[in-house]
Parts: sequence; structure tokens; C-alpha cells
Amino acid sequence: MKKQLHEAIQYPDEAFPYIMYTHTNHRSIPKGRGVNDLHWHEELQITLVTKGKLTIQINGIDYGLGTGQAIFINKSVLHIVTHLTHDGEYVSFNFPEKLLAFYSDSSMQKNYVLPFTNSYLLSLEINGDAEWQNKILHILWDMKKEFEMKKSWGWQYEISIKTVQLWLILISNISLSSEESAKHNRLQQERLQLMLSFIHQNYSNNITLKEIAEVAHLSVSECTRSFKKGIHMTPYYYLVKFRIKRSCELLESTEYTITEIALRVGFNHVNHFIQSFKKHCDITPKEFRKIRNVQKHHQATKN
Repeated sequence: MKKQLHEAIQYPDEAFPYIMYTHTNHRSIPKGRGVNDLHWHEELQITLVTKGKLTIQINGIDYGLGTGQAIFINKSVLHIVTHLTHDGEYVSFNFPEKLLAFYSDSSMQKNYVLPFTNSYLLSLEINGDAEWQNKILHILWDMKKEFEMKKSWGWQYEISIKTVQLWLILISNISLSSEESAKHNRLQQERLQLMLSFIHQNYSNNITLKEIAEVAHLSVSECTRSFKKGIHMTPYYYLVKFRIKRSCELLESTEYTITEIALRVGFNHVNHFIQSFKKHCDITPKEFRKIRNVQKHHQATKN
């Protein structure tokens, strides 16, 4: 299935729009966007490292977090966990801003929610350097326990109360910036999301750098700068990388020939596809398919 940059979160219970993901290098429970998966969503997110260390990239900045440290990510902000130690684990709490408002057009929404969620604040590290940060980290560990138990009467209330407490501590200890640099960061996020979405929707066509830049009303050079600053790679490198990622999915889930897959993911010549695939994956498409088929067979015999 083709993944979009935008993640539409599926809540286990639509009447309680709140989810906690547990991520490792191997899987996500419930199934979600994990390690090495660039995405954004409309929900607010707080990620807590429960084991090992991770590196998360937000707006081109790498944040290194160790066990017991956390980070807040505002709504509609591109992010990706680029590295997680071998036995590492982290949990992500995702919820809509309306949960903090109690009801629409409330004083809480007007004074304590929207001024922060609609601000130029992209993220905030919570590493335990201050007492208020330790309070937040303590609440996060408690929330993790509540989510894992889920059987105690009123657990949804407990989660909601703890989240609101956490939010009040957070907003009481940060100052909103109206600096030009903060505005520029948010604008850069929006432009980059437009250009990345264009690539995701048109990767199978013969798209040019000029077309990618025009989506965000940028020059070619400004477009390249935006990519390098935001995700540490050129637009062309990202395009090829995305095409290879899509080809891996097709190699695994279809019977298309290598030539057919090359054309379907936007390569005009099969040789160029094979060379690019080998450069990115260290093996040929044929070898990749063979390895995946063997793995599938082993899995099937195990079950």
C-alpha cells in the first residue's frame, strides 16, 4: 500500500481520539509510522524514549534523546526517527488539540491551546534538565502504564486529566516566539510538505526539478536549499530514494517483471533502475525479490 506523507491516524476507539504507539526497529503496535518513515499528522505528539537512544529529525535539526527523555512535536510538522539503537524502544502519544480545549470556543481553547498549536513552535525537547520537565516525564510514564492496563474503570478520564496537566505545565514554561526566524521555519515546513507531496503523487512520471520547485513557488536553487535544510538531501536524491522504496514494495507484493517495475516507479531505462537500486540497497532488484520470497516461505512454514 502506498504511504502518503500525511498520516491519517486510526484510533482504536473513535469516541476517544487518543492513541499510544510502541515502536521498535522491527514493528509498531498498533501498526503505525515508525523508524525511518518521514510523515506528518494533524494531531499533537509527545514521544518518550523507554529503552535505548534515538535520533529524531524535525525541520532539518537532529535531536538525540536517551532513555527517559521526551520531545513534543506540534501539529502538521514533518518528522522522522532516523536512528534507534538496536534494542531501543519509544512510545508516541498522539491526540487532537480539541482534547485540551474541553469544548469548542472555550476559554481554554482561545487562551491556552490555539495560541500555542497555531504558533511557530515546531517542537520542544523535554530532557529532564528542569523540575517542570521532570514533572512532565513522570506524567508520561504514568500514562504509559494507564494505556498498557486499559482495564481499570475510568482509564480514559485518567489519560485525559494527565494530558491536560502535562499541557498546562508545558505552556507555563515556554515563551512563544514571534521572531522572523520562527516564522521562516514554519513557512519552510509548509513549502517542503507541498514539494514532498508533489513527489509522492507524481514519482511515476518524468518530473523535473523545476516542476517540484514551482509547486511551492520557489526557484530551483531555493527549492534545493529547502530540501537540504529540511531533510538533509537534494530533491533529486529524495525522488530516487522514494522510487526505490516504492519498487521494493512492488517487488515484494507483485509478480511484475523488473522492467515493468522500473517503468511503474518512474525509471525510463531498466539499467538505470538496477544501478540506482544497487546503490541504495547494496543488492540488485532480483536479489531483493529472491531474499524476500525466502523470508516469506520461512514465515509461512513457521506459522
